[in-house]
Amino acid sequence: MDRDEKRLRRRQRLMANKTYQAMEVLTRYMDRYYLDALIGVIPGWGDVMAVLSAVPFVYFSASVIKSVPLTLAVLNNALRDVLMGMIPFFVGDIIDLFHRSNIQNMQMIRGFVDGDETIIKQVNQRAWQSAIALGVLLLLIALMVWALVSFGSYLYSLVASS
Repeated sequence: MDRDEKRLRRRQRLMANKTYQAMEVLTRYMDRYYLDALIGVIPGWGDVMAVLSAVPFVYFSASVIKSVPLTLAVLNNALRDVLMGMIPFFVGDIIDLFHRSNIQNMQMIRGFVDGDETIIKQVNQRAWQSAIALGVLLLLIALMVWALVSFGSYLYSLVASS
């Protein structure tokens, strides 16, 4: 069995995986039909849905493909999407229309599955960048939550004192 035949069999096996199929469905609804941006209009729920929609991508890249660099790149992309989606006054929802992190994650995973050397090289080069960026993104998300809670408390105190 030659190398291309092995790659084709591996690709078929991975595409038959239920998680892979769930990722395709999520990508279709969340990004292609703009459900991510629509759900984002509901305060808090859009961000929760963005995190939940990233779970199959992280699981697949970490447990099925078993690639640390790919998993870091997928996490980086997903957390960036959450952070941008948290920007208040519908700015984050407008950004979600264009960012489409699920499509980007699917392209990275397909590139790995297909053995696309350009994508594999790109993801491997970004592995350390992604680890640092993930730490920064987690810090920014925590700061954004703190800012939103503080702003909400301030608005509540204004309404309550009236």
